[in-house]
Amino acid sequence: MIAILAVLIFVGAYILIATERIHRTAAALGGAGLMLLIHATDAESAFFAEESAIDWNVIFLLLGMMVIVGVLKPTGVFEYLAIWAARRAKGRPFRLMVLLSVITAVASALLDNVTTVLLIAPVTFVVCERLALPVAPYLIAEVFASNIGGTATLVGDPPNIIIASRAGLTFNDFLIHLAPLVVILMIIFIGMCRVMFRHAFRYDPERAAEVMRLEPRDAIRDRRLLVQGLTVLALVIAAFVLHPVLHYEPSVVALLGAGLLVAISKITAAEAIREVEWPTLVFFMGLFVMVGALVNTGVIGAVSQAAADATEGRLGLAAMVLLFGSGALSAIVDNIPYVATMSPIVAELVPAHGDAGQSLWWALALGADLGGNATAIGASANVVILGIAERNNARISFWQFTRYGLVVAAVTIAACAPYLWLRYL
Repeated sequence: MIAILAVLIFVGAYILIATERIHRTAAALGGAGLMLLIHATDAESAFFAEESAIDWNVIFLLLGMMVIVGVLKPTGVFEYLAIWAARRAKGRPFRLMVLLSVITAVASALLDNVTTVLLIAPVTFVVCERLALPVAPYLIAEVFASNIGGTATLVGDPPNIIIASRAGLTFNDFLIHLAPLVVILMIIFIGMCRVMFRHAFRYDPERAAEVMRLEPRDAIRDRRLLVQGLTVLALVIAAFVLHPVLHYEPSVVALLGAGLLVAISKITAAEAIREVEWPTLVFFMGLFVMVGALVNTGVIGAVSQAAADATEGRLGLAAMVLLFGSGALSAIVDNIPYVATMSPIVAELVPAHGDAGQSLWWALALGADLGGNATAIGASANVVILGIAERNNARISFWQFTRYGLVVAAVTIAACAPYLWLRYL
């Protein structure tokens, strides 16, 4: 009975978020409160349990990186990068989208995708303003690119870390098996951008000429703070990449970096937290509690187990069910608890198929990572971009994002099927 109520509450909250009848933060908090009220979860499960609690690593990673970005913003570094990107693209809108998307995808393979969109979004606002372009299509394209690019490596997307831990896979395993496919997916995605966002590519020769006359270095306003900020950011990025060696969680690294930057600069604490997207952080907390309640009541486990049972020991069918099933579920629930719930089931299926069974891990990773593009709440980076856009008066609605996301997720996941079949099955 509680499981049924939990599903109804989640569906109700999801409808409110999708229809935007009330603010998504209020919907998520209301849904979380109701889950606690009906005992679908409790304080221990909501705040401390490994599989069903708020993912504090995500929350504090976001907080730390938002502080670092907030400190860097007054230096003019984002204006510098925007002018550089616009000049490289010669003011051509589509060329600019390709450049920003490729940069985002590559960065997301080395960092997590949330950190990447936090860094690239300020640049996008500036360059679109300079060229009189609508910013929403560029932000949406970048978040799609971040989720695709993050699929390529162990550190690019949190579900990959969970899979690597459970399966004993290394950083190089992800590079060898997934990075070649991600390159193909990015080529497909860029071609899709040309069609999906064609109305946004309004070339203004006068604006382009103005940008070409600008010198990027003239945008820098505080060189000392810039050096301090970039030094700390470089240390943070290095620590992210060296996670397998250092064993510091990205959230710890981000908080240490934020604290160090505030300590060594003349920025006050109030100024440092001014750019923090508090509604976004609170929305994540509510969403994590709701999804955790579905984990607690066995809803996600039952769905995952049913998918595994339906394959009846056939490897090819199991891989396809995992790929498309994970993509569908990751579109509506956060992929971190989903993968945490599904990975033990996959671990039981893999040995029965010998070496070829490893393909099931790649199917799970691809479905969970790429399925996050489907809806506005399918991945953490999506929610962050919506929050940043709203804060900067460039609001992106749930359906504006999702109508593109569903197409991108469907095409990229479908493109993975022949890759998995030909390479492993």
